Amino acid sequence: MSAIDKALIPEALFPTIDALCATAVKLSAVIARGPLGQSLGAGVGENSDGDQQKALDVMADEMFEAALRPAGVKHYASEEQETVLVLDEAGAYALAIDPLDGSSNIDVNVTIGTIFSVFEAEEEAEASFLRPASEQIAAGYIAYGPQTLMAVTFGTGTHLYVLDPETGAFELATGQMDLPVAAKEFSINASNRRHWTLPVRAYVEECEAGVEGAKGKNMNFRWVGSLVAETHRILTRGGTFLYPSDARKGYEKGRLRMVYEVAPMAFLVEQAGGKATDGKTPILELQAGALHERCPLVFGSAEEVDRIAELHG
Repeated sequence: MSAIDKALIPEALFPTIDALCATAVKLSAVIARGPLGQSLGAGVGENSDGDQQKALDVMADEMFEAALRPAGVKHYASEEQETVLVLDEAGAYALAIDPLDGSSNIDVNVTIGTIFSVFEAEEEAEASFLRPASEQIAAGYIAYGPQTLMAVTFGTGTHLYVLDPETGAFELATGQMDLPVAAKEFSINASNRRHWTLPVRAYVEECEAGVEGAKGKNMNFRWVGSLVAETHRILTRGGTFLYPSDARKGYEKGRLRMVYEVAPMAFLVEQAGGKATDGKTPILELQAGALHERCPLVFGSAEEVDRIAELHG
């Protein structure tokens, strides 16, 4: 039995997407049990980039890797692993994945998720991923929250599938997600205000000025600390998300990874009618120079992203 409704999924990509969804169904059940199972939020070490790994990070990575081996994937690049794995020499695709984004939220029952990106595979492993973000052929996220759902694009719009707990499969819920052009909400980690660049500070101050300021409207501030949760809210009702570069050591290029987080979210958002930039350049015009390279990320409603780019000059 397939783990997802075949509607809108390209036939050649279906085994790969089906494997992702089948794993997500299992992972969703593990997450739903929370502390009734094992200690999912327990620290188990650091990944190759120095980030604290939770038990569920490692479990999710192992589950996706195993499921994708017979699913047409040649190269597998995970945020949790230092190098690219060759899963199937005959595979046609290269898949980059953040197996569990937002893992710091596991123990507090906040929405977490999986982010993925698919390219046509190249001969050389890293070359499959170190290329323009515009060459992605699919990207999406799976959110584990009150509903388990997947937003995905194959380059012809952004589609929403929801896991039906009665059938155990993802069903098409929305054929085309349309991100509102205007916004009334913005998302940024305000605790880092003292480190922000002047353009970022100027934009936030415009938002805070409300109806008396240049925007002529009140803006609400939101921050969840989970990229998947933030993205789903913005895709659903508009807004902007900023994870910029700042003055702290190690944050000169922000904190999010180009291959595993920035590029797939940019593709997904733009296919829903939004925009994504590093502040100056559209994300889809950029490419990573290394597997775990970081990149500033601003995305959301087109009018707001254009304004942020204008402030960056």
